[in-house]
Amino acid sequence: MLQRLLHREIQAIFLILTRRVDIAMVLFSLLFFPGVFLHEVSHFVMALLLGVKIGNISLVPKVVTAPDSFGRQKASRLQLGFVETARTDFVRDSLIGAAPLFAGSLFVIFAGLARLQMDDLWITVVSGQSAAFRNLFSVMYTQPDFWLWFYLIFTVSSTMLPSASDRRGWVTLGFVFLLLLGLALLSGAGPWMLDNLTPIFNQGMRSLAAVFAISVVVHGILAIPVILARRFSSKITGLRTA
Repeated sequence: MLQRLLHREIQAIFLILTRRVDIAMVLFSLLFFPGVFLHEVSHFVMALLLGVKIGNISLVPKVVTAPDSFGRQKASRLQLGFVETARTDFVRDSLIGAAPLFAGSLFVIFAGLARLQMDDLWITVVSGQSAAFRNLFSVMYTQPDFWLWFYLIFTVSSTMLPSASDRRGWVTLGFVFLLLLGLALLSGAGPWMLDNLTPIFNQGMRSLAAVFAISVVVHGILAIPVILARRFSSKITGLRTA
């Protein structure tokens, strides 16, 4: 929700200030270019590693529409970039689609924990300790190149989630995983899995939770000033967006 809110508000600001859809689209794409670049490069590298044929590649934004299952046109959406890959088996399709999430998560963990020391920031947000949050944020603010890393975390975490086309093989992969899990449990492997796989699963979920916690903190910090900026720009120009 935070991601969509910020994207909508930022697009509205650019549209109100420029009064031109094409210029607003270019400014928006430039703002998120580092994240889009990592997103598409991760697709490309994963496809290359898996031996999947790669087609056209683009980092140029454009408005696209796609037909639904009844052949009707869906609402237009802004496409910031794409990498075309050949259709292959569901495992490789799923890995290629999930590559931006893997790469983005690694970057967010590195930048958030190693560069900005955001280890305890999420805990203070959840617990509502405003004084502790201010103290921790002031410590984080003093880290070298704070604004650069903060900006990169924002753009990468805003663009790392797989799109609908990226998730095309996930349903089949999930079904196969559940089937194999059910067969393993029926064969009596449950206790072994609890002893040997649960710690690995927990660590993976903790890491993923840390990624999204850092993303939520960054988006949450930006939400109020961006909303106020949009309202202020609307007030001084007399323009509003639908």
